[in-house]
Amino acid sequence: MLFRSHPKAIIPHAFYGLKSHPALMGALDQLADNMTVSRGFFAGDNLITFNKSLGFLNDQALMQAFQRHATLPPERGALWRLATLAWAARTALRVEGDFVECGCYKGVSARIISEVVGFADLPRHYYLYDLFQHDETMPHHSMLEHSETLVDQVRERFADMSNVTITQGRVPDSLAQAKPDKIAFMHLDLNNAEAEVGALEVLFDRISPGGVLILDDFGWTGYHAQQVAEVAWMAERGYHILELPTGQGMVIK
Repeated sequence: MLFRSHPKAIIPHAFYGLKSHPALMGALDQLADNMTVSRGFFAGDNLITFNKSLGFLNDQALMQAFQRHATLPPERGALWRLATLAWAARTALRVEGDFVECGCYKGVSARIISEVVGFADLPRHYYLYDLFQHDETMPHHSMLEHSETLVDQVRERFADMSNVTITQGRVPDSLAQAKPDKIAFMHLDLNNAEAEVGALEVLFDRISPGGVLILDDFGWTGYHAQQVAEVAWMAERGYHILELPTGQGMVIK
């Protein structure tokens, strides 16, 4: 079986919108059997590729952090998204400014990024924002681990890093409590068009020239409202968003 040759790159329970996971696995088996070169197969996070180099699997810093912190199928399935974030964070180290993630949820991606770039030892600050809980008055949809205690769990995840600030509240309102003057890397993952545009209104001008912005939901059909709103917002400022196969969008300031 081809899947045995790349076990890290096959995440069978990290797909969304399916009627049957077993049916998908059967279809992947057929695809694997039809390949002339049994290398470079990735399947997870609604992304299927083959005959690709998958160089991120050889990225020791990324894969070690990934194995430590990505424990659930959706987190493991997002490996290619995490590889994109790792690239963006490393690229952002060339410019002045702090790191920002709006919609950090459990803090998994921010923790992985921190370990990839050795953020604890850098003279920069990481700002994390989230509601951390859900009720029907909130504009975002619920996630499995939203709760009154999630913010404390995230604070514990970063307890060993003094240069991380975790702010609970609704973005963009919570940005008034703490925000950087200059930003090198920003990751937006709020699952809500109004909140993300609000964050851009407050923070985009603070991104340094050459800084990197990653929009997590940009290319997913379930979040099409975000793509429409963000394309228009960026166009007014002369920017174009690159849609990635991972579902992310990217802008370099």
